[in-house]
Amino acid sequence: MAEKFKLTIVTPDREFFNEEADMVEFNTTEGEIGVYAGHAPLTVIVKPGILTITQGERVRNAALHAGFVQILPEEITILAEIIEWPEEIDKGRAEEARQRAEGRLAERSANIDLDRAQAALMRAVARINAAALK
Repeated sequence: MAEKFKLTIVTPDREFFNEEADMVEFNTTEGEIGVYAGHAPLTVIVKPGILTITQGERVRNAALHAGFVQILPEEITILAEIIEWPEEIDKGRAEEARQRAEGRLAERSANIDLDRAQAALMRAVARINAAALK
């Protein structure tokens, strides 16, 4: 039997998840990472994308948008600005946000904050991808 670790995910508004898990996968600013129990201590910055939690045969996905992760051998804590289960996502609204962000990026005018538009696009795509996993 695989070792388990405690996974806690909190946002400013709620405790999103607080259970044991076998593995968690998510995007960081340095690339994609998968973490098992016993991982070396590490702190990473989240990049928008799909968070995957494996608990035995059960696999759960969520859209994770921004935050920090503290990885310890027996416990992982994710401090997320925003994280959503697929059923919490309004797919139409996410698609509209994607179109707005793509429009801003296409404009490339001096008054457009390209980093902010790129981040908005990544969040919208994460929501759309997570919603498709319902």
